[in-house]
Amino acid sequence: MSKFTNTILSLALLSAGVAQGAQYPGVGRQATPAEIKAWDIDVRPDFKGLPKGSGSVSKGQAVWEVQCASCHGTFGESNEVFITPIAGGVSPEDIKAGRAKTLATPQPTRSTLSKLSTVSTLWDYINRAMPWNAPKSLTVDEVYAVTAYLLNLGDIIPADFTLSDANIAAVQNRLPNRNGMTRDHGLWDIKGKPDVKNTACMKDCPTEAKIVSFLPDYARGAHGNLAEQNRVVGAVRGANTATPSAAASSGGTQAPVTSVKELAGKSGCLVCHGVRNKIVGPGLHEIAAKYKGDAGAEARLIAKVKNGGAGAWGQAPMPPQSRIEDGDVKAMVQWILDGAE
Repeated sequence: MSKFTNTILSLALLSAGVAQGAQYPGVGRQATPAEIKAWDIDVRPDFKGLPKGSGSVSKGQAVWEVQCASCHGTFGESNEVFITPIAGGVSPEDIKAGRAKTLATPQPTRSTLSKLSTVSTLWDYINRAMPWNAPKSLTVDEVYAVTAYLLNLGDIIPADFTLSDANIAAVQNRLPNRNGMTRDHGLWDIKGKPDVKNTACMKDCPTEAKIVSFLPDYARGAHGNLAEQNRVVGAVRGANTATPSAAASSGGTQAPVTSVKELAGKSGCLVCHGVRNKIVGPGLHEIAAKYKGDAGAEARLIAKVKNGGAGAWGQAPMPPQSRIEDGDVKAMVQWILDGAE
């Protein structure tokens, strides 16, 4: 049993008033081998703890359709339940290099397969937590099969492949981001190779930092006033988020909005909508083209922005944007319908 599992089991037994040994005579009992086995299910990156078994891609597809597709989509592409995709965003070049290039590009979401560095993580999570409504209900062979199906969606293994405890280590060597989690950098070992390149300032260095970090004003109070949510002991750290940030109030690093496009960026719209291209939602030029000549488009789009919705441009839902001022919403909708330049 791993140290992690042993520690968790010991804490669980003690929290229930169960003591091991003679410290509390007559109280509790030793855990049985069956109880220990039920807890000892973690799988390490070196695959220690992985049970024997196997599952084919085709069997995994059958299990996926019944148990998983309703939340994750038929091909792991995501749907309105869990928006983040499992598959996609990797290439044969990534598989060869072991580092997913998509992680170096600005994107609102990235797939599980583009971030995954160990197959054991995927296998272990499916085994512990899936399906969502009945975790741990899959058999060992079904977990192998579902894992194989997902790996096939990323072209990591072929469609006629059967994943097993005997070949899973070889499959690990084809993960697109297998080199994404390493210890070969200065943050792990001060004698290691630094992960940044720069020259330290050794002359006329500033005596006081002038950089101010703050949340956008619309998001500062999203979780209440942080100053009122501190622990009763320890240093007080929470900022007073009931008032505008000091930087915003003093005209610091948060520059005033000078155009509707800047307003759209500040409001978070351009994270999901490109001006000319689709990202998560449609491009702004697509929206303008769809509603060209529609006299009632402005009112409907204002309502859509404020209330959210889904289905007009696919299954990905648009969350309600009630935090944005009505005048700002109207200005952005007019800007979109006028061509968003």
